[in-house]
Amino acid sequence: MQVNIAESWKHILKEEFDKSYFNELTSFVKNEYENHICFPKDSDIFAAFDYCAFEDVKVVIIGQDPYHGVGQANGLCFSVHDGITHPPSLINIFKEIETDLGIPYPKSGDLSRWAKQGVLLLNATLTVRAHEAGSHQKKGWEEFTDAVISKISEEKSDVVFLLWGGFAKKKGKKIDVKKHKLLQSGHPSPLSANRGYWFGNKHFSQTNSILLENGSEVIQW
Repeated sequence: MQVNIAESWKHILKEEFDKSYFNELTSFVKNEYENHICFPKDSDIFAAFDYCAFEDVKVVIIGQDPYHGVGQANGLCFSVHDGITHPPSLINIFKEIETDLGIPYPKSGDLSRWAKQGVLLLNATLTVRAHEAGSHQKKGWEEFTDAVISKISEEKSDVVFLLWGGFAKKKGKKIDVKKHKLLQSGHPSPLSANRGYWFGNKHFSQTNSILLENGSEVIQW
């Protein structure tokens, strides 16, 4: 695995790249990509950081694993490339935006348009083996992404963190709530959404209200 991460993050995360766990993680990922089909493609592993520079981060959305179906994962949580069928969680995200903000359901499932506005779309685990959900968990990625969240919490202020589901909420322990805003709800997956834990959370309008209060530009969701 080549750690081709954007310059603005390289400086912030330098200590992590020098740690033994990250060296072990790098070897594990390299071996997996050489011997199995894995997602996203190697050049997209750090896409979340490439699209959203550290100094631009206004909002953080935390996912769990990359999509493990062929052609789906593009390195941004919940996002897929144009032309790819929208996965169920993404459908429910767009449905909530539709009712919350009155925005028509979009054709494109590529969320890089959000990332370019300052939304860090961070999966807790940045790689996965094809068709094997969770296959790259507990190999070091979680420690790395914990460090990312801690650095944002420590070195920035007034960031809005969207924590959807139990897994993301655990990551919330790394965030200083005196400096940042946390919005929490159920996960947009059908299992959670159909039980009433997702729809109606109004996280998108709430995020924009908070950004306005802080003097920041709103996100064009």
